[in-house]
Amino acid sequence: MPTQQPAVSVIMPVLNEERHLRDSVRHILGQDYAGEMEVVIALGPSTDRTDEIAAQLVREDPRVHTVPNPTGRTPAALNAAIKASRHPIVVRVDGHGMLSANYIATAVRLLEETGAQNVGGIMHAEGENAWEDAVAAAMTSKIGVGNAAFHTGGEAGPADTVYLGVFRREALERVGGYNVEFIRAQDWELNFRIREAGGLIWFSPELKVQYRPRPSVRALAKQYKDYGRWRHVVARYHAGSINLRYLAPPTALVAIAAGAVVGATVTPWALAVPAGYLAAITAGSVPAGRGLSLKARAQIPVALATMHMSWGFGFLTSPRSLADKVIASRRPSMREDAPAAR
Repeated sequence: MPTQQPAVSVIMPVLNEERHLRDSVRHILGQDYAGEMEVVIALGPSTDRTDEIAAQLVREDPRVHTVPNPTGRTPAALNAAIKASRHPIVVRVDGHGMLSANYIATAVRLLEETGAQNVGGIMHAEGENAWEDAVAAAMTSKIGVGNAAFHTGGEAGPADTVYLGVFRREALERVGGYNVEFIRAQDWELNFRIREAGGLIWFSPELKVQYRPRPSVRALAKQYKDYGRWRHVVARYHAGSINLRYLAPPTALVAIAAGAVVGATVTPWALAVPAGYLAAITAGSVPAGRGLSLKARAQIPVALATMHMSWGFGFLTSPRSLADKVIASRRPSMREDAPAAR
């Protein structure tokens, strides 16, 4: 007789996700998984049809529940969904993420095989138009994101962090869940604390989640500025957690700005720095854009520059006062005071 697969709780932080929410939940409920499953959607104060779509999903399938997240902030949404859920395995999915068909079954198997506290895989960016295709290409290339395995792939093994994550509930409860002070970079910060507590974070390319990129230059710039801003907060909060990959964008931004200023005021030779950067991202976009339309390939350098410069700007301008507000305290057990799902 086959062993019964453990029950899983899928948690979803959702805000203004009318475009992808139904599709994302469909990919969850259609998983090739024999164990019991529930989906808990934490609803922020959306201004589109997200709440209406979530209510329809609840009516259509008894496995789907919702819980309120009045702050609209991702870590608060995740904690609310964790508290309202009940199963020993917790699967994080975003409202614009599409799980591959055997994602949960594979993740549960990997948890058992590796003894890890959290397993995750590849953030497989896929666009629905030329701009999004360009962003997806930039996000999955080493010139765009360095050697981050959850973007570019790689061999299975221990990792500092992974995309989204499939957790043992006991690991989340042991460290007190997500730190609500981290509006961004909450995954990296949580995984840092799990590792500090002796837990193993495991990356596997077997796990793949389709990700829908930001739909405009402005939205992408804001996303990456926030990434840089909050990654600096993590570096200040957890000393020794920074590495050269995270320092590359701010270093490039400073060098390009200095080269432009010196080139305009002292010697034109200094313009070689920004010119060299433009040449590098243009050359790097060629292999990244293989198989894409001409329109998409032409926009890859724009996506790369937006990601690099916005991340660097966010990192450099992240105020120390922001890190000071992050309270280094142990969160209470997530078994207590759970809001009821509905």
